[in-house]
Amino acid sequence: MESQLGVFHFIANADAVGRFLVGTLAVMSAMCWYLIATKTLTHLRLQRRGRRFLDRFWNAASLDEVANEIQTHGAREPFAHLTSHAMFARAHHARHGAAKLAETGTPAEFLTRTMKSVIDEETARLEWGLTVLASVGATAPFVGLFGTVWGVYHALVAIGISGAGTLDKVAGPVGEALIMTGIGLAVAIPAVLAYNFFTRGNRMLLARLDAFAYELFTFLTTGEQLVTAGNVRAVAARSNGHAPGHAAAA
Repeated sequence: MESQLGVFHFIANADAVGRFLVGTLAVMSAMCWYLIATKTLTHLRLQRRGRRFLDRFWNAASLDEVANEIQTHGAREPFAHLTSHAMFARAHHARHGAAKLAETGTPAEFLTRTMKSVIDEETARLEWGLTVLASVGATAPFVGLFGTVWGVYHALVAIGISGAGTLDKVAGPVGEALIMTGIGLAVAIPAVLAYNFFTRGNRMLLARLDAFAYELFTFLTTGEQLVTAGNVRAVAARSNGHAPGHAAAA
């Protein structure tokens, strides 16, 4: 009797509701691991491309060189995407002015709206899939708990009908029903950890993007680069004869 107990024995003897709950948890788990894999690869790729673009941007001799860089390699990460739209917005407003209602205001105001729109777009893109992870992390334990309650109920009903109320007859089916709670937790824990990990990664990336947007806006509107900690280190490196991490684009 004991050798027959286990996960597969529980699923094989479960009714339609129990199997539906197991299938639901399996689908939740598959979605979570798909999102974990794809978003991890996406984050690594964005970080690598972002570092490469920022290095080329701050070491460019002119904005034309930056434009050629974007045209050659494409805007495949948030920093290049923001720079491309900001440069286009400045050039467009300089040539055509406020030709439409969406372009009203000074060049600086139009540039601000454009950059904010790009940042909002990148934020939405980075947050793709996080709702699924949060929903699975919040609901999977309760789905598993419901499966356990359902399994315990049917186990007790079967025991009552058979009239065998000894401990060995009760503990096996009831303990087997607890498998659903374990499955629910096994699905929820990776989802919660992944959600927290990706949320922190997005927050850090967007903070860097906001800082870069501030410097880019100042440079495009005044032609001068802000003096920041990174730029101070670049100047120090240049004065020591090393390759600068940042160079003021002319």
